[in-house]
Amino acid sequence: MAGHSQFKNIMHRKGAQDKKRAKVFSKIIRELTVAARGGDDPEHNPALRQAIITARGANMPKDTMDRAIKRGAGGDDDIDYTEVRYEGYGPGGVAIIVDALTDNKNRTAAEVRSAFNKYGGNMGESGSVSFMFDRIGVVRYKAEQIDADEIFEAAIESGADNVESTDDIHEVECAIDTFASVRDNLIKQVGDPESSELMWRPQTTAPLDEDKARTLMKLIDILEDNDDVQTVSSNFEVDDEVMQKLSAE
Repeated sequence: MAGHSQFKNIMHRKGAQDKKRAKVFSKIIRELTVAARGGDDPEHNPALRQAIITARGANMPKDTMDRAIKRGAGGDDDIDYTEVRYEGYGPGGVAIIVDALTDNKNRTAAEVRSAFNKYGGNMGESGSVSFMFDRIGVVRYKAEQIDADEIFEAAIESGADNVESTDDIHEVECAIDTFASVRDNLIKQVGDPESSELMWRPQTTAPLDEDKARTLMKLIDILEDNDDVQTVSSNFEVDDEVMQKLSAE
């Protein structure tokens, strides 16, 4: 979740995200359980391998992961989850994509729509904003794990398209059809990443002033707080100082 100034926006929001660790765990448990229905061997189940990486990145205890995988692989979880996507506009005309995993699409749609309406946004139809984004794979490593030159070389050798580095993190980008191979090759060369995911990268960004940014953050927070919502993506762009201020509120 972030605009194209995405490194700093993500880092500034990290403190707020850490406070939601219990919520984060519940979402990852759901992802692990659903992925494990395709088999409990991550070597032969890319979705499960991805979910495990996400769980490790969130510092989820191994026994919690194992229980979720066992439940999904054994068919003990009789809840039927469905992947759904909602699109719309937030304050200042910001484009928003909400990806969810739900056992009740009507409930989730109503809750997402209510959040948009409450904070000056409006939901659109499928495809109404996603055309403004590119779907890409992203693998992130902490800067302390490997230096910029080494990760760049490893990423290019693995088939990645681009690498961006900051003082805190390296972000490797690739096409979605090469995501699994790029991620797995990097793991072999570098080790486990901080995180890896498919994400929406905005083609253009929408600058926001402080007031609109504050309202947008409230909308994003209430969406992310929904148990069914897995990720919220947007094309907002906010001044670093304003973003830091809002994240501290």
